[in-house]
Amino acid sequence: MTSSSTHIPLPPAPERRLRDLALLAALFGLMLVGLIGLAAATGWQETLDHIARLSPLQIAGLLALSLVNYGFRGLRWHIFTRSLGLRTALIQNYRHFLGGFAMSVTPGRVGELVRLRWLRRETGWNFDRTAPLVLADRASDLAAIALILGGAVSLSTGGITGAVPVTLAALAAAFIATRPTLLSAIVSLTYRATGLAPRLFARLRGAAKSLRHVSNGPVLVAALALGLIGWLAEGYAFYLLMMWMGADVPLAMAIGIFVFSTLVGGLTGAPGGIGGAEGTMIALLALQGIPFEVSLPATLVIRVTTLWFAIGIGFVVFPFAERISKRESHALENR
Repeated sequence: MTSSSTHIPLPPAPERRLRDLALLAALFGLMLVGLIGLAAATGWQETLDHIARLSPLQIAGLLALSLVNYGFRGLRWHIFTRSLGLRTALIQNYRHFLGGFAMSVTPGRVGELVRLRWLRRETGWNFDRTAPLVLADRASDLAAIALILGGAVSLSTGGITGAVPVTLAALAAAFIATRPTLLSAIVSLTYRATGLAPRLFARLRGAAKSLRHVSNGPVLVAALALGLIGWLAEGYAFYLLMMWMGADVPLAMAIGIFVFSTLVGGLTGAPGGIGGAEGTMIALLALQGIPFEVSLPATLVIRVTTLWFAIGIGFVVFPFAERISKRESHALENR
């Protein structure tokens, strides 16, 4: 079976691995520098005292809730692949999903398209046929986060500035991304308006039409339920963290602040949402009367136990996914 020539970002070659690790360290350092600078301006001792309140068992609990998120969203990825017609195994799909986290620090997370490269190697399916997986996965996340945010806003007494328009925009984007006919029409209109890259737009139209396999009612309901459970788990982790640090933040508000900050960070397009997510979280906590010496360490801890924990898992799984995909590709070519 032949493969498409559509370009998908290549995974790091061995000789480039040190450079990628250096980039990852630089991004992590950038986040730390910003937070440490604020901590220095507000007082080191208070910040360190709040971090010291956390026990190893509590940190383990935060990480466990993050694993719940990754586990349910990984199961959703498996459901999408099976609905599309791929006969990939559960462990195989989890390997792809978790390994893709290593590329979360690329702008807009486009590096996570490496999952499609692994699928092409192992199944022979080209980008045109597997692109709906990415659209459906991102749309499901947007829909789940938007619904959680909407619920949190309705249950909170204080409200979150800007939450309503962001929620509506996220729901609109999720709706469009799961409507094959509507998305195909938008692609066609865009091509007619620009007249550029006819082959690319043809592939995009094909991918949009393929969405019908993963956008039927039962699949979307299951995907939404799994996404809701996953993101609620991490939102609940943030609530626990604030409580353990002695901050009085209601459950609905804590979850709302977490998912809103995550969404804002993603909308910035910055690698991993770095900067946007942290700034939004600290600002929203400040509006709730939470002092900097609490909001700063809370933001640092929750970002380490969610985003950076996922990236760490991705870097562990990535080499295995890469090696296995090459081996399966060779086997497929020799059949």
